[in-house]
Amino acid sequence: MANFKLIDSTTRVLQKSLDLREQRQQVIAGNVANAETPGYAKRTFEFEKRLQAVIKRPHVAVPLAHPKHFAVGASSLNQLQGEVKRHPETSGFGDGNTVVMEDEMLQLSENEILYEAGIKLTKRKLQMLKYAANDGR
Repeated sequence: MANFKLIDSTTRVLQKSLDLREQRQQVIAGNVANAETPGYAKRTFEFEKRLQAVIKRPHVAVPLAHPKHFAVGASSLNQLQGEVKRHPETSGFGDGNTVVMEDEMLQLSENEILYEAGIKLTKRKLQMLKYAANDGR
């Protein structure tokens, strides 16, 4: 009998991508909510490069979120985390708030489109499993 896995690596990558995109959504929402808060430093949530590295070399250690962190046990897709970066005001002008609402709306739209694409791909994979389980009916 073949080594059959119900949930393959593609499905796991899609699931992890959706989880990370949800976290990015929360960071963007926080930026939008604080767009008028003096001194608020815009935050970004980055994960794409780390996800690509895990996809290309799944058995290699996942890059750590912080240089002072250390790896415990085998690294995998499940341990992959994004990184929140702050972007404080450096010019010294204005109220110190670095949120640009137009940029946030653009990032929000892009993240939503990519999230929806991930949902559609996951749904399609599950439909194929259902089709196979029903003997092609």
